[in-house]
Formats: sequence, C-alpha cells, structure tokens
Amino acid sequence: MDFLNALPGAVSQGLIWGIMAIGVYITFRILDIADLTVDGSLCTGAAVFAVLFTGGVNLWLAMLAATLAGMAAGLVTGLLQTACGIPAILAGILTQLGLYSINMAIMGMKATVAINVTTNEMLDKLLVSLRFVTDVAKGARPFWRHPIFVGGLFTLAIIAVLYWFFGTELGCSLRATGANANMARAQGINTNFAKVLGLVVSNGLVALSGALLAQYNSASEINMGRGAIVIGLAAVIIGEVIFGKVFINFALKLFAVVLGSIIYYIVLQAVLALGLNANYLKLLAALVVALFLSVPYWKDRYFSKSVKKGGARNA
Repeated sequence: MDFLNALPGAVSQGLIWGIMAIGVYITFRILDIADLTVDGSLCTGAAVFAVLFTGGVNLWLAMLAATLAGMAAGLVTGLLQTACGIPAILAGILTQLGLYSINMAIMGMKATVAINVTTNEMLDKLLVSLRFVTDVAKGARPFWRHPIFVGGLFTLAIIAVLYWFFGTELGCSLRATGANANMARAQGINTNFAKVLGLVVSNGLVALSGALLAQYNSASEINMGRGAIVIGLAAVIIGEVIFGKVFINFALKLFAVVLGSIIYYIVLQAVLALGLNANYLKLLAALVVALFLSVPYWKDRYFSKSVKKGGARNA
C-alpha cells in the first residue's frame, strides 16, 4: 500500500529527471561523448533558480536564467575539449569540479537554499511541487497542477523542439559528428562547433531539470547533482533495452529515455518499500545501470543464433 501511495511521486520525479536524461542522451548517444559536467550543471540550474526566485524574480525568468547558466557550463566543457585539446571525460570532470565552488558562490556560500512554501501565495507560483501530489489527490488543487501533468507537458514540448532541431541542417551536422567525425569533416562540417553546441544544448536541458527539481523539493542543495550522470545513464540504457526494438523514430527514442527514467524511479521506490536502507540507494543505482548495460552483451553472446561459416567456400 505504501508503494502505491508513493507511485505518483516516483512518476513525477521520473519525468523531471527524464529531462536531464534527454540531455545525457544527446552527448552520450548522439555525440558519443562521455560528459560528466551534468553532476555540476544540474545543481547550477537549481541554485540559480532558487536564488533568483526567492529574491523576487519572475518564475519564468528564473527558469530561463537557470537554463542559460547550464548552457554556459556546457560551453566551458566544449571549449576545454575543442580549444584546449583536453579529453572529453577530463574536461567534464574539470568543469564539474569548478562548478562546485561556483554553485556555492551562487547560493551565498550556503549548502542549501530553501524555497519558502509555508504560504499559499509562494506555493501557488511554483510549477511543480511535492505538495501538489497530495493536494490533487485530496481535491484541493485541479488535476492540471499535478506534477505528472506539468512534467508531461514539459517533456512533450522538449521532445517536439528537439525533434524539429535535429531534423534541421544544423541538427543533422551534430548527428553526423557523433556518427563519424572524420567523415563529417570531409563533408565540410565544423565538428568542433558541433561538439560545443551539443554540450551547450545538453547542459541547458540538465539545468532546466535542476530548476524544476528545486521547485519540486522546495530547495536547492549543493550535493543534489551528485550521481546525476548515473541516473541519466540508467534512464538511457533502460529505455534502450526495453523499448529499443519498438521505438525506432527519433522522437520516440527520446520518449523512451523519459520512460526509462520513470521506470528507474519506480524500481527504486519498490525497493525502498521492501525496507532497503536509503543510504544504499547509490549502490542500488550503480547495480541497476550495470545490469542493464550488461543485458545487450549477454543477449548477443548467449542468446543470439550462431552464424554458420562456409560462405567463403561458396564465393
């Protein structure tokens, strides 16, 4: 019963983290870059939003500023890779490391910046909140204020925009760069620009997810982005393993990533309902990612039909 009561909250978190996972998908699958910036840029988005919103800035402007801050973080990582020749994984680590101090500075050297939701006036201004889950269930708020509804609309809008963008000439250049950088350069594509742009877009989405997460949790916390890359990879891998054979269209692949994030949080909630200590969640997350990463390998090695040799003799 506790699991069923917690299910709407798990789906809500899955949708919010799914936006972050889409950002991870752009670098991990489209650009073929292992970007660890997300552990820092998620908190950057949350920190910028929380500080601006609690300071009286309009919610939409605060969310825009959070997204731009994340894009700036992606730009730094991209320039470290392309202009400085630093390997992708090290560039992400350097940016992530620097963002810890920057995020602390943004939050006024406080580990946590709380969003005061004790008054209905402040609470009503938020787009999503954990309290909305129970309020809608009790009938205190209309259904369209439920985080699942709002998160679903955000997700669909982002997928629609990305589907359009990656169908343009510029978007195709990003996909070509990730598929084969040498061939892309031979076709006259500026691959360095494509990599930087992909990282900018990716971390902008991650920061937007952080801004929504700060609203949902009513606070921005300095360590809230720790392990974000693991959650993002889990969502990508789970979505591909379960829906990869069915969702062929690019938009559906992005949707599969979001579904993977939702499944990930439902699994976590189910395990917590069984009595697992919450301190073991990081270990569980690592095990889930390792399991789903291993599935394609096991499938190809142990379940694929062996190919008969002898074609050379008949050639």
